Amino acid sequence: MREATIAELRAWLAAPMLREVSEAIERLRRAPDVGRVAVMPDVHLGTDVCVGVALATSTAIYPQAVGGDIGCGMLAVAFDGDAGALADRGRATAVLAAIGGAVPACRRHRRAAIGVEEAIRAETLSAPALEAVRRGAGSLEFATLGGGNHFIELQADPEDRLWLMIHSGSRAVGPAIRDWHLEAATRVKHGLRVLDATTPAGKAYLHDADWARRFADASRRAMAEEVERAVGPLVGARLAWTSMIASDHNHVARERHHGVESWVHRKGAMPAGAGVAGVLPGSMGAASFHVEGRGEPEALSSSAHGAGRVMSRSAARHAVSERELRRQMAGVCYDERLAAALRDEAPSAYKDVRAVLRAQRELVRITRELRPLVTYKGV
Repeated sequence: MREATIAELRAWLAAPMLREVSEAIERLRRAPDVGRVAVMPDVHLGTDVCVGVALATSTAIYPQAVGGDIGCGMLAVAFDGDAGALADRGRATAVLAAIGGAVPACRRHRRAAIGVEEAIRAETLSAPALEAVRRGAGSLEFATLGGGNHFIELQADPEDRLWLMIHSGSRAVGPAIRDWHLEAATRVKHGLRVLDATTPAGKAYLHDADWARRFADASRRAMAEEVERAVGPLVGARLAWTSMIASDHNHVARERHHGVESWVHRKGAMPAGAGVAGVLPGSMGAASFHVEGRGEPEALSSSAHGAGRVMSRSAARHAVSERELRRQMAGVCYDERLAAALRDEAPSAYKDVRAVLRAQRELVRITRELRPLVTYKGV
């Protein structure tokens, strides 16, 4: 593992970084073995390591630079029907209710839980991580959405084709894996903890984190299948799986950049290799985009993963009233009974997704724009 130096830094910004964000990134640049740091235009303050950052190391593994929601990501797939089916407000409301009935926000009833082993045919986790999963988090939270900025949305593209978009992660599995492996990690400066990829402890984390990525991906696909069963009869369409785009934005992977094999950590940063398809959501009241990566080496072939927060959750709850949220969500069908709880997810709490895309023109090109029709969020 290399000694700490000052890592090379490149940034693609939609607005000047807040002082706290800049300071956190400077600390990360000085962490042992960090060779490169790339900052995405949706960057914002996060726990230990900012969200919207990619970094490269030679052998060091930083679980905090992946985060707890390992494998959190996006799935988009088109229906074989058009969005006109949701023009009727009553039908849109029925579709929203059907999604909520098919996909719980948190836990499933034990009798209806989907078994982890049956779901993804995973390799065995390291013993402590497997025990955390078997205590209930895995089987009970598989194919559940979660809260916060996770969502299921029905959207229309410019040809008025109906699309499904899902944003969710590894649920309780990811935090359990992160927390266990942090206990075995070595403390370095500024609260960071590091593992060595060449040691048994580092290899165990990498194995378990890869398992969590597959868990999250399988969970999103299972949710899409549940939505299709519930919504398909209401809109007269089925999912066209050949259109699927799948990507995640919290992971660590071995990649080659600048002629060097590195461990690339992404926390709230989407892979954007040349020709790689991705999904970049806006806020729940704004457009979302399908994109294609340009493979920019200075960005470690990465992209923003969304609009990015401009207000903390507490600040948004103070700044946005229920009435204001309803104004910002005009034209989008959502559960208005949850307006008070959803104020921290108001569109104004997020950056302008179009400004984010303009800031990263070197990183991706837009292939499709989508407007929101029905948005389901858990609280």
